[in-house]
Formats: sequence, structure tokens, C-alpha cells
Amino acid sequence: MRIIPALDIIDGKCVRLEQGDFSTKKIYDKNPVDYAKSLEDKGFDYLHLIDLDGAKKGSPVNLKIAETICHATHLKVDFGGGIKNTETAKQAFEAGVRQITAGSIAVNNPQMVSEWITLFGNEKIILGADVKAEKVYINGWKTNTGINLFDFLKSFEKVGVQYVICTDISRDGLLQGSAIALYRKILKAFPNLNLIASGGIHNAEDVKLLEDSGLEGAIIGKALLENKIKF
Repeated sequence: MRIIPALDIIDGKCVRLEQGDFSTKKIYDKNPVDYAKSLEDKGFDYLHLIDLDGAKKGSPVNLKIAETICHATHLKVDFGGGIKNTETAKQAFEAGVRQITAGSIAVNNPQMVSEWITLFGNEKIILGADVKAEKVYINGWKTNTGINLFDFLKSFEKVGVQYVICTDISRDGLLQGSAIALYRKILKAFPNLNLIASGGIHNAEDVKLLEDSGLEGAIIGKALLENKIKF
């Protein structure tokens, strides 16, 4: 299982939110590029990079930081936040990111995400499924679409999606454990998906449970930033 450190950016700074709420923003005294370099120095190979400014604006704002990280390290970066059209998707790949995450756009314009899979390859596109009570949320987790998670996953599996990041909104940033029961349920229904856990991971036991359950990756943010978990 891949361990994927998370780095969220607002105003060019490392931050973490709780349950996606911008009012809970906690700013860390870390330069994003320096932090990325430190992760590489510790032996990490991957980085989950989220442009929260871009997510709010509807177009990438911190793509230059992503580009700098990609050139300054060998980290394999997946990037999300404000990618709403093919042009910005191309810009992200040109900046050097390895994968992009399609979240709200996958609900609002599933045809475009399907076109991205054809254009860039399904190994380049990650479906972002942000959920609460098995319903998909979009727009920075503020809008309940009413779409059932399993119907959502089924529709994208049909068009070739291989990678899915599933975030349990109710757990994100709280360091209270991951949604292991939900992830097991997803993998039982979709055994061929590369499922990546996100939200709530706070100790080595969480990581072991996810690995034993067959997840392809685990995204860890706050627990690494605050040295709650060490590898």
C-alpha cells in the first residue's frame, strides 16, 4: 500500500482544515516546497497536493507551487483544486504533476472526465469521491448532491476509472480513525478499483487496517504535519 502525504495550500502556505471548513483553517509554519523536500528526504515517494484557493475560485491558483515541487523533488504528485476544464488539466500535466483529481467536475460534467480518461489515460485521472453517509458532496464539501456513492462509482468504473480517492468528510482532519467499514464495503463491490483512503488516519494501527483491507493507498495529512505518526 502506498503512503501518500497530503499538502493543502491556501495563500501559498501549508494548511489543514477540519471537515473542509475554511473557518477551521490551521496554518503551519512550513514552506510548501521545503515541506515537500523534507518528505522526500524522509523516504516518501508520493504527494497529494490540493490547491484550496483553486477549489474555492474554480480554477487553479497555486499551480506554480506544484510546478516548483515537481522540479525540486522526485515526488510523484497528484494535484487537485479548481481543475474544471481540459485546458487547466493540460496545464497541470505540463507543470509536471503525475495525476489530477476530478472531484466536483465529475458530478457537474461527467462527460468531460470521461474525455480526460480517453485523452490522458486512465492512470492519469483520479476520481475524487467526497462522502458523508454514502452521499457524494461537491463544492468544497458544502453541497450534498444526493447521489449515492456506489452508483457514482459504478458509472465511472464503466468509463474506465481505475483510481479513486474516497474521503469521509465526517472524519477529515479530526485524527479519529479512518472509515474502514466504508472502504471494505467499496472494495467488496468494486474489487478492481485502486482505492485510496483519505481522512482521519492518525496512527500506525489505522494504516495497518487499511493495508490489510486491500486499499491501494492511504493519504495522511494532519498526522504527519503534527508528527502524530512516524514511518
